Amino acid sequence: MEHRPLGRTGLKVSLICLGTMTWGEQNTEAEGHEQMDYALDRGIDFFDTAELYAVPPKAETQGRTEEIIGTWFKARGNRDKVILASKVVGRTPMDWFRDGRIPGELNRKQMTEALEKSLKRLQTDYIDLYQLHWPDRPMPWGSIPTHFKWNEMDGASNPIEEILDVLGDFVKQGKIRHVGLSNESPWGTMKFLQASETRGLPRIASVQNAYHLLNRLYETGMAEISMREDVGLLAYSPLAQGYLTGKYRNGALPKGSRKQLFNRLQRYEKPGSAEAIDAYWALSQECGIELTKLALAFVNARPFVASTIIGATSMEQLKTCIDSIDVKLTPEIEARIDAIHQVHMNPAP
Repeated sequence: MEHRPLGRTGLKVSLICLGTMTWGEQNTEAEGHEQMDYALDRGIDFFDTAELYAVPPKAETQGRTEEIIGTWFKARGNRDKVILASKVVGRTPMDWFRDGRIPGELNRKQMTEALEKSLKRLQTDYIDLYQLHWPDRPMPWGSIPTHFKWNEMDGASNPIEEILDVLGDFVKQGKIRHVGLSNESPWGTMKFLQASETRGLPRIASVQNAYHLLNRLYETGMAEISMREDVGLLAYSPLAQGYLTGKYRNGALPKGSRKQLFNRLQRYEKPGSAEAIDAYWALSQECGIELTKLALAFVNARPFVASTIIGATSMEQLKTCIDSIDVKLTPEIEARIDAIHQVHMNPAP
């Protein structure tokens, strides 16, 4: 397993990161434990979770994923073998995260409550990488937008400097080691970096954003920040939540799939997405590389990626995803991918 630097923290993380968001909804505790056992055995020492998980977000399952990781740590006694990342929710009307059923936001009181609850569920004294799941300020988050709606800048927010100051206190207390962002923009990333440099606050180590063959918007603006500022991308949805396995092609709806269960993947069904998927499918057939591995190998090979976050609901899926580490794309295949991208550019941001 290849390892890459996590920002300027001095830590190195496995290029494949184990995502966990299905545990507690689509996966049982036992299945989550089995996945962690297998991943660690394959050299994956970087796990990513969140207080929000399992998905889809709802009060009944909130926190279950962290609980499953916590029981695994207790049973195995191997907390020191894992670099653990979790997240605190940004500003949200969802009111089931905090005592008193209040909407979420990134202020000191709520962030402190969130961290304490996560540590308890995870059965650990510290989190290695604590991330802001999405920004506190109004913005069209969820991906780097293709266009910005100026009226979406209106609304309440907590100052970036104050949010980072709270995180700095968590670091001083030894409850977190490093900090990261998620679903963030170039402007937001640079403002956090500026605050850290001018105020002596913790430096952002990573940004967890969507990145895959159907959405390469990270390459515009964010990739340069990653390379020049040592803020690596933790690429989520590298398979476009299953669309880049080909399993949904031609209207297919596999039983037990996320789309069949929850019908909430419209992000990957925008105009032009099906044509792009078909083009990458044809390329995978021509070059003899399974589409799943082709898509993951592409993300793995980007120099601005610190780690590729995979997720699976079956052991077969998990093994296939991890095996992508052994697939190296030739310059010819890279050129073919770029040619498809030129024609079918970012249809699913």
